[in-house]
Order: sequence, then structure tokens, then C-alpha cells
Amino acid sequence: MATSTATIRNDDDQQTAVTPLELSTLNGNATQQNTIKLPPRQYERRERLIIIKNVIIIGLAFMIHFTAFHGTSNLQSSVNADKALGTTTLAVIYGSLILSNIFLPMTVIRWFGVHLTMSLAFFAYMPYIAAQFYPRFETLIPAGLMVGFGGGPLWCAKCTYLSTVAEALTFVRGRQTRKDVNTISKAILTLTLAGNETDAQSNSSSQLVGELCGARYCPGIGSEVNPNLIPPEPAKIQLLNSIFLICMVIAFLLMFFGVNSLKRYGVKRGETEEDLSGLKLLTATVNLLRTRRQLFILPITMFIGLEEAFLAVDFTKSFVACGWGISNIGFAMICFGVANAVAAGFAGGLAAKLGRTTLAALCAIVNLSLLAYMLHYTAQPNDYIKYCTFAAVWGICDGVWLVVVNAFYGILFPKNLIAGYSNFRLWESTGSVIGYVISSQLCTSTKQMLLMFVLLVGCAGYGFIEFHIRKKKKHLENMLKE
Repeated sequence: MATSTATIRNDDDQQTAVTPLELSTLNGNATQQNTIKLPPRQYERRERLIIIKNVIIIGLAFMIHFTAFHGTSNLQSSVNADKALGTTTLAVIYGSLILSNIFLPMTVIRWFGVHLTMSLAFFAYMPYIAAQFYPRFETLIPAGLMVGFGGGPLWCAKCTYLSTVAEALTFVRGRQTRKDVNTISKAILTLTLAGNETDAQSNSSSQLVGELCGARYCPGIGSEVNPNLIPPEPAKIQLLNSIFLICMVIAFLLMFFGVNSLKRYGVKRGETEEDLSGLKLLTATVNLLRTRRQLFILPITMFIGLEEAFLAVDFTKSFVACGWGISNIGFAMICFGVANAVAAGFAGGLAAKLGRTTLAALCAIVNLSLLAYMLHYTAQPNDYIKYCTFAAVWGICDGVWLVVVNAFYGILFPKNLIAGYSNFRLWESTGSVIGYVISSQLCTSTKQMLLMFVLLVGCAGYGFIEFHIRKKKKHLENMLKE
């Protein structure tokens, strides 16, 4: 039987003959090629189903896994408040994540391959949940380090897997890769769902909550007289931790047994699109800090990390736990998770219709208005509508910032994507570490004003870069007209 061939066209408008069994795509460098092996056309329908199945299972596994992780993390400032154990552990997680993002991903992927890296990284999170049964510095800190060191390879492997199957889907569907990457990425939405349904304590007076909670909350002041801040019974916490641990085991089994290896597409261990790792990636990342673009985008990147840390630690304790009860933190975070996922899903389309700058400006106005309102809001007991509304609006802003700023890095550094996204993760994680460190040192109102200041500086830097890009683009257009 004769082998049929197809023709693809590269960036230099040159035609290359390929067979249905093998598609060679240039990655922007004429000397480097990635080979994706695909089945004959009679099996293309089956291959599409396999790709869709893998993406759905990855999305489901990530959702279950990070439901457990974020559910546990959101309770740290309230349940493990003694000597700031919970917030210190979170700072260790994101501090080690900074090092992990720079030094580990490509090395670990070369050793184990993309699929096995994701599975092992899931397993690395489990000791963090297990340590909640005996929360001490000697148990939580090492477990937090495992989470941080596993996080870098996990996210890099996930992006690599999705990019590879997007290339395969491009071949069997005949579409552009970028569209398929966006479609697949939207399927990997992580919802932060946590909490139990125990009734909140309702015997604290409005005056007590108004004086001690919300923006007026300060670490260590009034916690012993506010019944809302009394941790649930140990048996209930252990039951919740058991459920979270089972969730992580299920996610690991789904990832390990349910997802196909990339070997079916000709990708073997040690083969990656760009071989940047360790000191090379660190050097490339640091070199970008010499550019004006990176320096001006840095504050808004750190703001994302700061606001995520504030939400996870300060909002959950100062507003929800203090005014509504620790057992109701999960309800507020469900509102955040759903709003965050919806906002992230629609942000790309809104940016295309309204313009990236307009969307960022609207998000900044909403974010500043929310922070200002929360700063002057007098907390009320069981004011669940306000607490859930705060969380939902926060989720919308966070979703938009993540999409807009993440995409902006790709526009700013098209020839240094890995180093650019490494900087994004580096400074976002740095912002998170700072947020977790100061959470046990400053009053909530001070941290809110700090967030507003960093947001204003970040917006100014972002606006300057957008103005500079438009000015340069207009200058080039005028030169072409002449």
C-alpha cells in the first residue's frame, strides 16, 4: 500500500512533504525540529478521542488535586495559627517554588518524561496533607519544601504536555496550533473548593466583630475572645484532612493510569522544545531584568502574588473566619473559585473585543474600588452575602490579571518565552512569599493599603509599556507608508 503524503508550509514559505505518520514542525529555529508521530488517517477520529480523553482526565486530576491543596492552604492561617505555623509553611512552599521553577523543571522532565513527572509531582504534595494530622514545624516545613520543589516540574510538564497534544490536534483537525493551545488550556481550570458545612458560631456580638474583624483585624489581638476564631474540633479537622488526602490519591491514580504517555507522538525522555535548564535558565531570566520592559512589568507581576497571598491568608481569617466562622471559609472560597474560573475563561475574548489596555484599566478600577470598600467596611457577624461577594469580585479580578499579564509576557518577550515566563513565576512567587511573611506581622488595614500602592505602581508601569509599544508600532507604520 502506497504511503500518502501531505504538504506543510513553514515560516519561510517553503513547502515540506510529510506523511500522516510523521509531522515535522519548525519551532522558529531552522536547525531544530520536533517530530510528532501520528496514526494514519483512518485512525484520526480515534486519535482525536484519545487527545480529548487525556485533556479531560488531566483537567479532572488537577481540579481534584488542587481542590485538596488549596482547601488545606486556605485554612492554615486559622487552624494552624499558633506561632504563625500555617503562614510560615505557606511562605516556605512559595519560597521553594521560586528555586524549583528555575532549577528543576527541565532536569526532572529529562529524567522521568512529561507524563511521569506530573504523576510524581502530584505524589510530592501528599506529605503536606498527611502532615496536617500532626501539625508541627518539624513536619509541615519539610512537607512544604516537597510541595514547592514538586510544583515547578508539575506546571512545566503540564504546559509541555498540552503544547504537544495541541500540535497533534492541529494535524488531525487542520487548525492553527495557537487556537488549539488556547482551547486545551481553558480545559485545565482549577477550582478552589473547600470547607465543611458546620454551622458558624452565632453568639458573637456585632460590636465585637466590628471592632476586631475586617480591616481592623490585627494578628494576636482579640482572637481569644472571638468565638468565631476558635478552631473546629480536632476530629472534624482530621476528617477533612482525610478527605483531602483521598482526593490527592485519586488525582494521582487518574494521572498515572488514565493519561497516555507522549511516546505515542514520538516524544521521548530528554526531548524538549528548548533546552534551557539550571544555570542557563537562571542566566536568561536575570538578563531580562536588564531590560526596561521587564522592570516596568515587575510591580504588577508581584501584585498578583501579593493579592493571592492576601486572599488565602488575610481575607479568609480577617473577614470570613473572624466575622462568619472558620467552618464557613469554604463557602466563600467556592465563590472565589467559580468567579475566577469564569473570568479566566472569558478574559481572552474580552481583551480581543475591548482591547487589552481597556480590560486592564477596568480591572484595576474594580480592584482598587474593592480594596477601598473593604478598607472602610465595618465587619458584621454572619454577613455572608458581603463576604461571598468580596470573594467573587476578587476572583474576577485575579482571573483577569492572570490572563492579561501572562499573555503580555508572551508579547513582550517572543524570542525568550521560557525566560519570560520564568520571570513571571519568579516575581509572582516572590510577591506571594512577601505576602505570607508579613501576614503575621501587620494589621489587615496596613496590608490593604500596601496592596493598593503596589497596584497603582504596577498599573503605571504596565501603562507605560503599553504606551511605548503603541508608539513604536505607530512609528513603524509611518516609516512603511513613507
